[in-house]
Amino acid sequence: MPSRSLTDDALAAIERRLAATDELLARNYPGDDGRRQPVHTVYLPADRFTPATAREWGEQALAAADAAGGLAEVARTVGLDDPDLPELVRRKLTEEPIEDLRLDFEDGYGDRGDEAEDADVARAVDAVTVAVREGSAPPFVGIRFKCFEAPVRARGLRTLDLFVSGLAAGGPLPEGLTITLPKVTTVGQVEAMVDASRALEGALGLDERRLRFEVQVETPQVILGADGTAPVATLLHAADGRVTSLHYGTYDYSASLGIAAQYQSMEHPAADHAKNVMQLAVAGTGVHMSDGSTNILPIGDPAHVADAWRLHARLVRRHLERGIYQGWDLHPAQLVTRFLATYAFYRDGFPAAATRLRNYVHRIDSAILDEPATARALASFIHRGVTCGAVTAAEVASAAEVTVETVRDLALNRPTTIQPEETR
Repeated sequence: MPSRSLTDDALAAIERRLAATDELLARNYPGDDGRRQPVHTVYLPADRFTPATAREWGEQALAAADAAGGLAEVARTVGLDDPDLPELVRRKLTEEPIEDLRLDFEDGYGDRGDEAEDADVARAVDAVTVAVREGSAPPFVGIRFKCFEAPVRARGLRTLDLFVSGLAAGGPLPEGLTITLPKVTTVGQVEAMVDASRALEGALGLDERRLRFEVQVETPQVILGADGTAPVATLLHAADGRVTSLHYGTYDYSASLGIAAQYQSMEHPAADHAKNVMQLAVAGTGVHMSDGSTNILPIGDPAHVADAWRLHARLVRRHLERGIYQGWDLHPAQLVTRFLATYAFYRDGFPAAATRLRNYVHRIDSAILDEPATARALASFIHRGVTCGAVTAAEVASAAEVTVETVRDLALNRPTTIQPEETR
């Protein structure tokens, strides 16, 4: 056996030198915490929300598909041919048509005066409370209030306060409560949101960090700051662990760069640059990321509806292939292609991913030698597909020869023990 050359003192010195690095990595880059990420966020003017909204959107989506010949025909229209898609998507649109819903008090609501907005906040609190109690609320629901720019800051904070305080007065806050801070330009605005969250927690007797929030990336200043840095990365680590997600704002961001309206799109090169920076910023942090929306809606004459569905399906597939697993929907008919395209993405990739994960877990020789990081990526892909309903637990057990629980543990890099029924 060879003798050692590094002394205990040398090793201890290295440990001391890297202690701060270890602490930084553990604090700022903790990795995926296992939270469910919705496949989409639906934005709706706050005064339009009722406890029946999610069900009604699902019904309207199915009606739009049926008017075009049914889900199978829409699938063919957008170039999808998986025979299982129509039934899976119909079930989704019936049982959970909206995964994440944001009651909008910002651009989708406008300036209606304090009296009207206060009244609409109160009605929103009542509607959300009833929806959560009755079980008709989406898994994630919350508000987008006005931004922290000076002209609307006080109004935004008032709406946030009234909404959260109103919900807290009725009992525990909804488990899936989600708050969106729009049009962030500086790290200081995020730090101010942290201050507001702490103040509300203290006043309402909430647990520390109970109030977390999303940040909307809608301005170029948050991608490239005046000092040449990327504030979007800095703000994540200045937010006391409260930022849950970054959302790209297609049209505000494009307009800020002077891009003509007809060329503003989720796939414009300027959009891709911003999202590439955002994706780098969230890597390893456990913070989720969402693409934006398309304002080309599938309504009107049948030819336009078909074209809009093709566009939407392509854009959904595009951001999924680029590792962005969430986007925005603005109209019930967009739910049709949201789930058709999302489900097709996971089902198209499932056979190969399941085979590779099976070979990795059961140590089966194959032509692809996957490493632990790739195995985590394979497991994460499959787990996302199962969570949204694109892939069933039975399909996982048959193709990957492991349970969904094992897949989840592998995706989260947790210790896992293969059960006897999972061995070959």
